[in-house]
Amino acid sequence: MAAASRDEILVHFREQAGFCAALGSPFMEALCHTMAGDIEAGGPVWRLLRSWAGNPRRDALSLRVAGYLHYAVLGGKAPELAAVYPAANPGWTMDAVWPVARDWLARHERAAKIFIKSPPQTNETRRAIALLPGFLKVASLFPGPMHILELGASAGLNQNWDRFNYQTARWELTGNSDVTIGTEWSGPPPDHMDMSFNVSSRAACDQSPISLSKPSAARRLKSYVWPDQPDRLARLEAAIALARRTRVRVDKADAADWLKARLAARPEDGPTVIYHSVFLQYPPAETRRALTAMIEEAGADATWERPLAWVCYEPAAFFQGPDQTGIDPNDFITYMRVWPEGEDARLLRSDGHVTHVERL
Repeated sequence: MAAASRDEILVHFREQAGFCAALGSPFMEALCHTMAGDIEAGGPVWRLLRSWAGNPRRDALSLRVAGYLHYAVLGGKAPELAAVYPAANPGWTMDAVWPVARDWLARHERAAKIFIKSPPQTNETRRAIALLPGFLKVASLFPGPMHILELGASAGLNQNWDRFNYQTARWELTGNSDVTIGTEWSGPPPDHMDMSFNVSSRAACDQSPISLSKPSAARRLKSYVWPDQPDRLARLEAAIALARRTRVRVDKADAADWLKARLAARPEDGPTVIYHSVFLQYPPAETRRALTAMIEEAGADATWERPLAWVCYEPAAFFQGPDQTGIDPNDFITYMRVWPEGEDARLLRSDGHVTHVERL
C-alpha cells in the first residue's frame, strides 16, 4: 500500500481539530491544528508519519500522536511535558505546550512510532447511556435471564453497563457501583424505567483487547482521553476499577468467528443480547455484511423462550431507514432489533462522545 500523501494527512488533522472543538476540547483542537502546521513545516510530526501506509482518517492518525504525548505525560517520565499540560496548568497555551511537545517527539521518535502502530481505544463508558434504552426495552419484553455479548469491547468496561449509575437533569437510574454516567438529555426519559436487569452471563471480544491487569495497558487507555476533559478521565478511572473488581474478560478474537460460535451455543432460556458501540466503522465491509447476515439468521431461529436482541450505537449511515426525520448523516444513533418478530427501531441520536442525547 502506498504511503498517504502529506495533503491527505493535513486534511485529516484539520478535520479532527474541528471534531475536537465540537466535542468540547479546546486543547485538542489547538494541538491538532499545531501538529498540522508542523507537518507542513517538515517537523517531527511529519517525520513520524511520512511513511504511513493507510487512510489517515480511518486510522485516526492525529489521535494516535496525541495519545502518545498524553501517555508520556501520564507515565511520570516527562515532567517538563506534564508541567505544561492542562492537568498541571489549567491556564495552558499552545505557545507554551508545543515547543516542549515538539522536542519530546523529536527525541523519542522510535518510541512514538511503536506507540502509534496500535489504533486508539477510548472504551468510552458514556456510550452506555445511549445503549441503556435498548437494554430496558429488552428487559420489558423478555424478563428471563439476560445473556450479553459485546463486539469490539476494547477493555470490556461497558460489560458492566447494568452496574453503572445513570444521571441526567431529567431522570436518573441507580446502579451498584461508583461509576456515574451523565449527559445532556433532551426529551422524555427512556421507556420502561421501572425494569430491573437480570444479567446472567457476560462475554465480549476484541481483535486487540486491553488487559487491565497491566498498569501500562490501563495507562494507554487513559492516554486517549483528551487532556482537558478531567471528568471523562475520572469516569474512566472509576470504570477501570470496577472492571478489575468484577474480573471483566475480553476474548481476543475476530468478531465474526467469535459471534458465530457464541450464537451457536447460546442458552435455551432468556434473551441473548448482541451489543456494540462505535465498532462498525473498523471491520472491513465484508465482515460487517457477514455479521449482519449471521445475526439475522440467528434471529430467524429465535423463539419467545429463546429470544435474540441486537442493540448498538453507531454512525447513522449504517442504519438508514425509510424515515430519517431528525437524523443527520453525521449523527450517531441507537438502533435495536428484536426477534422472534424482527421489530426494529431507532431510539436516539447523539455524537461520538454522547455529550447530548435527543430521543427519536
